[in-house]
Amino acid sequence: MNLNQVTLPVNDMSAACTFYLTLGFTQIVDTSHYARFHCPEGDSTFSLSLTDDANEHGVVVYFETEHLDDWVNTLIARGIEITQMPKDESYLWREAIVHDPSGNKLKLYYAGDNRVNPPWRVTINHDDS
Repeated sequence: MNLNQVTLPVNDMSAACTFYLTLGFTQIVDTSHYARFHCPEGDSTFSLSLTDDANEHGVVVYFETEHLDDWVNTLIARGIEITQMPKDESYLWREAIVHDPSGNKLKLYYAGDNRVNPPWRVTINHDDS
C-alpha cells in the first residue's frame, strides 16, 4: 500500500496555487475548484480543494528535504512568511513551520533515517490470518 495524496481545503484557489508554486511544487491539474501538485522529489502529489468552510481542522502536512535551511532561506527571499525557523526538535527532526493563505499548517523538515527508524521504533502489524 502507498499513500497517493493528501487534499487540503482552501478558500482562495488562486492565492493557494501561487503559494505552493512559490514553495517550488509543480502544478499538474488546474481547475477553478481543484488543483494538484507534484513534489519536486519522488512521486508524491497533493491537491487543493476549494471550500467555503473555515480551516480549523488540525491537520499538519509535512514536506521533507535534506536541505531544509537552504530551502527556508530561499522561501524567505521569495517573500514567504516563516512561522517557525528551522529548529532541532526532541524527536530528532529539524523543522520549520509555515501556513498557507488558507491557514493550513505545513512543516518543512528533515528527519533522515529517523523519519522511519527513530530509536524508539516499534513494529506492530495486523495479521489477517
